[in-house]
Amino acid sequence: MHARPITADDLLRMPDDGFRYELVRGALRKMTPAGFQHGRITINITNSLDQFVRANNLGVICAAETGFKLASDPDMVRAPDVAFVRQERIQEVGDIEGYWPGAPDLAVEVVSPSDSYSELEGKVFDWLMAGTQTVVVVNPRKRAVTVYRSLTDIKILMENDTLEGAEVLPGWRMPVKDIFL
Repeated sequence: MHARPITADDLLRMPDDGFRYELVRGALRKMTPAGFQHGRITINITNSLDQFVRANNLGVICAAETGFKLASDPDMVRAPDVAFVRQERIQEVGDIEGYWPGAPDLAVEVVSPSDSYSELEGKVFDWLMAGTQTVVVVNPRKRAVTVYRSLTDIKILMENDTLEGAEVLPGWRMPVKDIFL
């Protein structure tokens, strides 16, 4: 006998047990709390993005706890380390209490020691297939950033390069070395 898949509504109503969870094809996936380096890198990117987005009234930057419902039946709720949703989409959907219905325009994932390559690859695939325009994967160990605009448009940036917002956030730029400060 199989247990019924967990839904996004089930996940939203779960009591807080101190952990973060994602819902992957109806199954709960516990997320290990991030380490210090991960948090520092995430806030560096968040601050840069948030300042730019607010100054230009482009939309909303969301923190790591924010869930995005990428699929239904079975439900999938993913939470990137940083997300951006365009202003037009915010106005269309409104300020909702539950999970955002759909993918963010930009998702940033900072690699943790507990992340496996296949899990990370799966997350990137899920974001892109759900409609995220750009997925940025930050690898602290290699001090590198991989930018995915599709499954075939992939660019690796090193410390002397600059991460750019391209079509998602035109004009936003951040030197890769500043991500790791």
